[in-house]
Amino acid sequence: MKSPHDIPVSHPRDLKAMGPEALEDLAGRIRQVIIRTARKNGGHLSGSLGAVELTLALHRTFDSPTDRFVWDVGHQAYAHKLVTGRWDRFDGIRQAGGLSGFPRQGESPHDAFSTGHSSTSVSAGLGLAVGHALMNHSARAIAVVGDGALTAGMAWEGLNQAGWVPNNLVVVVNDNGMSISGNVGGLSRILGGPGNGNGAAKKAKNLFESLGFTYLGPVDGHNIPDLLDVMGRARACDGPVVVHVKTVKGRGFAEAEADPEAFHGIAGKNGNSAPKPPSWTEAFGNALVAAAERDPRVVAVTAAMPSGTGLKKFAKRFPDRFFDVGIAEQHAVTFAAGLASAGMRPVVALYSSFLQRAFDQVVHDVCLDNLPVVFAVDRAGLVGEDGPTHHGVLDLSLLRSVPNLAVMAPSDGNELADMLTTALSADGPSAVRWPRGRLPEWPVQREPRVLPRGRLRVTAPGEHALILAVGSMVTVAREAREMLLEKGVEAAVVDARFVKPLDAEALVRLCVRTPRVVTVEENALAGGFGSAVAECLADAGLSQVRLTRLGIEDRFVEHGEAKGLRQGQGLSPEAIAGAVLSLVRIRPGAFARPEPLLAAGIA
Repeated sequence: MKSPHDIPVSHPRDLKAMGPEALEDLAGRIRQVIIRTARKNGGHLSGSLGAVELTLALHRTFDSPTDRFVWDVGHQAYAHKLVTGRWDRFDGIRQAGGLSGFPRQGESPHDAFSTGHSSTSVSAGLGLAVGHALMNHSARAIAVVGDGALTAGMAWEGLNQAGWVPNNLVVVVNDNGMSISGNVGGLSRILGGPGNGNGAAKKAKNLFESLGFTYLGPVDGHNIPDLLDVMGRARACDGPVVVHVKTVKGRGFAEAEADPEAFHGIAGKNGNSAPKPPSWTEAFGNALVAAAERDPRVVAVTAAMPSGTGLKKFAKRFPDRFFDVGIAEQHAVTFAAGLASAGMRPVVALYSSFLQRAFDQVVHDVCLDNLPVVFAVDRAGLVGEDGPTHHGVLDLSLLRSVPNLAVMAPSDGNELADMLTTALSADGPSAVRWPRGRLPEWPVQREPRVLPRGRLRVTAPGEHALILAVGSMVTVAREAREMLLEKGVEAAVVDARFVKPLDAEALVRLCVRTPRVVTVEENALAGGFGSAVAECLADAGLSQVRLTRLGIEDRFVEHGEAKGLRQGQGLSPEAIAGAVLSLVRIRPGAFARPEPLLAAGIA
C-alpha cells in the first residue's frame, strides 16, 4: 500500500482525466481501502462508504485546494483524504501520530475547515465564500452536509444568512436518511423520508428556493455521470446553490448497508476475546430503565444518539417517554427544561464534547430556574482515536461554574446507579459524568440508593499522603496506592464522588491530618476538580498543605489509544505514585524493590 505504484491518485487534479468508467473503478478501490483500514483501526465506516462517488464527482468538478471543501460531519471524508495526497498514510488513520479521523486544517491544505462536530459546514462555508468575495477571489466554497447534520439549528442559521447575502456557496445535501440512527422530524419527510412518496423533490425545491437558493436534484449519489452533470451545473450557477444527493449509507459493504447504524463507527481488531465487564453506557441504560420503572415521570432525551448513549433499551420499553430530537443539543436541553417545568423528570443523555454545544441552555434555561433536569454525560475524559473534537475534558470545568447544578462522577457501576437515583430525587439540576469504555470490574447488583449530597468517601486508608480522585481515576489511584505500599508509603485514597458541591468540611479535616495531597481527574486542570480543592483549601486558610494537581494540561490532546493518551498526561498509576513520592520527599524510582519509608521523608 505504501508503494507509489499502489497509489492511483496523489492529487485531485489526477481525477480530471478520468472518465466515468475509470472513476467507477477508483470508487471500488477506495471502498476496499476504507473497509480494510476501518476493520484494522476502527473508525467511521458507513458514512464514508456512502460518499465515495460523491467525493470523486466533487473533486473532478471543482479545484481543491483553490475551491474550499468543508465536510460535515467530518467522518464522511475518508475518500476525500485518499484523493488529496494522503493515500500512503491512510493505513495509520486514527492512530497516534497518524492521520486524524476528521478533516483538520493543519493536516492538509485540502481540509479547509476542521469538522468533528456536526452542522457547522454551512456557516463555515458561507464565511469562506464571503471572505473570498471580499478579497476578490473567484474560488468556490462547497459545504457537504451529511449524516443528519442538516437537522441542527446552526445549519439553518447558516442557510438563512446564505440565502440573503451575495455569495457563491454550494451546499451539497448528502441525504442518506440517517444520522447515526434513522433521521427524525419533519425535515426528513421533506427530503424524502418514509411516507413522503414522490412529493419530496417538490417540497425540498420549494423549501430551499424560498430561502434564496437555486435547487438542483435530487440526484442518485452513486451514479457518477449524473453526479458529474449536476456538479457541473452547480459550478455554473451564480449565487448560492443546494445540490440534493440521495445516497446509501454503507454503500458497497453488504453488512453496513443492512445495518448502517451498527457500522456507523466500528472498533478495530482486538485479540483479547476474554469476557469483559459491561460498558459504562450499558450500565447507565439499565439503571435508567430501572428508574423509569419506579417513577412514571422519568423521560429520556437524546440528540440523535439513542445507541451511543445507551437509550435503545429505554426507547423500546418506554416509547412514549423517549425523545430523539435529532442533532440539536441546544434544543434537547431547552426541551428538557420544558418537560421539567411540566412536572416530568427528564434525563438528557449527551456525550461530554457535545454538551459543550448547549452550555448556554444549561445555564439559562435549566439552572437559572433550578429545574430538575438530569444531564447524563457520556464519553467524559480522553476518548481515544476520535481525538480532540471528541475528548470530553472540559465538562467538570464548565459545569462546576454554574449555580444550582450538582456535578457527580461515579467510580463504578453501583455508584453510577446511585448517582442517577440521587439526581432524579433532587429538587434541582444535576450532572453525572462517566468515561468511554468498560466498568472497572463486574458490578455487584444491589438496589440503588440516594447519596448524601456532596459527601465524599475514603476508599482506602493511609497516613503519609492523600490521593483525592474523581470518577474513572479512583481505580487508577488505588492501583497507584498498591505501588506505593511496595515503597513503604501509605496513601489514603478518597473518592470525591461530588465535584460540586464539594465536601469541604470532610476535605479540610482530611487535609489537616494529612497535608500532602494529590488530586487526580480526567478533566482539564484549568478550573476542574483540582482547582475546586485548591479553592477550598485557600478559603480554609490551609497554606501548609502541599498540593499537586494531576489532570489534562492546557492544550488540545491529539488522537491515539486512550491508555497511551492518559499516560502522556500523567494519569497512569506510575505517574500518580511518582507525584505522591515527590510530596513525601522520596526520590521516585523503580517500584520493583520495596524500600522502607524514612522518618525524615514524611516529616
